[in-house]
Amino acid sequence: MRVLIVDTALGACTACVAEDGRRLGLRAELMTKGHQERLAGMVRDAVAEAGGDFEAIDRIGVTVGPGSFTGLRVGLAFAQGLGAALDRPVVGVSTLDALAASVDKAGLVAAVIDARRGQVYVRLFRDGVALGPAEAVSLEAATDLVLDAAAGTTPALVGSGAAVLVDSFPERLGSADTAPLAAPSPEALARLTAGADPTIALPAPLYLRAPDATPPSRLPGQPRPTVAS
Repeated sequence: MRVLIVDTALGACTACVAEDGRRLGLRAELMTKGHQERLAGMVRDAVAEAGGDFEAIDRIGVTVGPGSFTGLRVGLAFAQGLGAALDRPVVGVSTLDALAASVDKAGLVAAVIDARRGQVYVRLFRDGVALGPAEAVSLEAATDLVLDAAAGTTPALVGSGAAVLVDSFPERLGSADTAPLAAPSPEALARLTAGADPTIALPAPLYLRAPDATPPSRLPGQPRPTVAS
């Protein structure tokens, strides 16, 4: 199966074509904004490097979060539009699942993304199997989750939140293995895309908390509400 990967959820913009575990074409840049301007050209170049044109693509995978609200919308809109144009299935891939799959380590792996405001997005895995759902929790709560699940063994922390946790609780997590990846590896994304069930892994955004921005309290031109005296 030849898959096209689109990842704009975290600190990178990635377009990758892979087939049966082999990476055929890749374009990836570290960036936190500007995905919309770069993504289409990167996908075009990755497909051209792979050979066979867009018609050779069997499935499209796109990261669905948790991650940047703007980045997620860009990637999802592009992947779904391309899937409709090519008449190909589009599957959603969790960024936390892909981060955990990006490290080759047995035992406990905690995929952790810095969510700001004193929180992280976290999901725990043991030997590649998820131990529970993805959550948005405080730094202390995430540390407790990791150490409780580790049960005296050495955990691995992967993702932008790894250093955040270790720096916040060095006396508790100082011995943990860390891989502060800015984004999942293309190979991990390709494996998860190829193995996904299109009827279950839907390309819908995974939001674990409300956006930082709030809608306006009044429409343009609408008078301000009167405050009772």
